[in-house]
Amino acid sequence: MIRSIAILALAYLASLASAADLLNVSYDVAREVYKDVNPAFAATPAGQGVVIKQSHDGSAKQARAVIEGLDADVVTMNSASDIEQIAKAGLIAADWAGRLPHRSSPSYSTHLLLVKQGNPKGIADWGDLAKPGVQIVVVNPKTGANGKYTYLAALAWAKRQPGASDDSAKAFLKAVFANVLALEKGGRAATTTFAQRGLGDVLITFESEVFRIEQEFPGKFQRVVPSVSVRADNPVAWVDRYVAKKGSAATAKAYLEFLYTGPAQEVFAKNFIRPTDEAVLAKHAATFAKLELVTVEDAFGGWAAAQKTHFDDGGWFDQLYQSK
Repeated sequence: MIRSIAILALAYLASLASAADLLNVSYDVAREVYKDVNPAFAATPAGQGVVIKQSHDGSAKQARAVIEGLDADVVTMNSASDIEQIAKAGLIAADWAGRLPHRSSPSYSTHLLLVKQGNPKGIADWGDLAKPGVQIVVVNPKTGANGKYTYLAALAWAKRQPGASDDSAKAFLKAVFANVLALEKGGRAATTTFAQRGLGDVLITFESEVFRIEQEFPGKFQRVVPSVSVRADNPVAWVDRYVAKKGSAATAKAYLEFLYTGPAQEVFAKNFIRPTDEAVLAKHAATFAKLELVTVEDAFGGWAAAQKTHFDDGGWFDQLYQSK
């Protein structure tokens, strides 16, 4: 009897430990921000004793991994399309975007261009990326939302040109992607190719990554702020099926709710990611580039429409891109 009680007690304690551990499956260039977010959460009453593990890779690849069995408690992505794929697989509730403020996006970013110091190729806006002889480093739109945003931002620029049509936009995008030197699987791989290996004339990536490269390689690169770019929301969700199995639902929800608090919003801003709290954003306004941002919903009919038209097999991207 005593032995049975002891076994039950150990099982109970193990279940508590399991519920206090979280796996956050996230996109490639969010490593640094969650290194700061996680201890801040652990210092709160809700985070006491919680061990948070991180997994980072290209966002589309991460979504597939969760669908295939990577038992994430939470996913913190850089596009709603990746979480929608997990929801379609039945792992996350269909109404996930309405469970937290700002359509479950506590932060957002956008895309800038990064060139070598002195800007030898004279890159000033998206149109210059189609010039002969320009070598571009980007993320593959098939493996990461970073690449999808690059493609959509260039398309948004093309659609604003005089006399623009689907044919002219396709021709522009085809010329841009013909200049792609490296189509990387994720944002950090693109950074390595451009900043560390010194390949290419221009890197297109998240604003936060541009800041980090400038800090790590002072005087070697300079940013180019385009006339228009796409608002890149960073949506989050707890993974219903896995938190139910692991007994971690309450902790997972508390962790994501923490992302909207003042301390976490400050962490985002200090990591060069735009907070959704307007007061915190205003406090750090001088940090972020001034440019027009369009949304995927307004400019492209939402992520479902954009995915089907541009990134699904046989879509615009497949039609215009020819691998070297």
